[in-house]
Amino acid sequence: MHPQARSFEFDIDNLVNKYQAGANASITQFFYNADSYLYLRDALEKRGIDTVAQPLVAGIMPITNSSNLVRFADSCGADIPRYIRKQLTDYGDDRTAIREFGFDVVYRLCDRLISEGVPAMHFYSMNKVEPNKRLVEALGLTT
Repeated sequence: MHPQARSFEFDIDNLVNKYQAGANASITQFFYNADSYLYLRDALEKRGIDTVAQPLVAGIMPITNSSNLVRFADSCGADIPRYIRKQLTDYGDDRTAIREFGFDVVYRLCDRLISEGVPAMHFYSMNKVEPNKRLVEALGLTT
């Protein structure tokens, strides 16, 4: 849900209106809970939006830096599941452990989304190519 939306239904109405006005795709904010994306997709489809023909592109952001991620998520209203926040806190300043944990979390997220038929993913890079390159290669998305 958009952080400024009055409610989930209001947010869905707004997105449906955008599609009906001619939008041919939308990109979600980054997320780490596949069920949230699938719930949104299903809600749009119940409202007559074909999320394959008019893709609901999944916003994916690698986890490479704990403090930057938390600050960014808090500023834009993105949800970081409690287990991820807890694990990042437990790793402290261990950047290698954070990157490996983050890779595993995001790899599993993408793998689940692919298995659920998600039509496209947008990889937020934050000016860092390597984390996304590693994900795309591990997922077998390169040609």
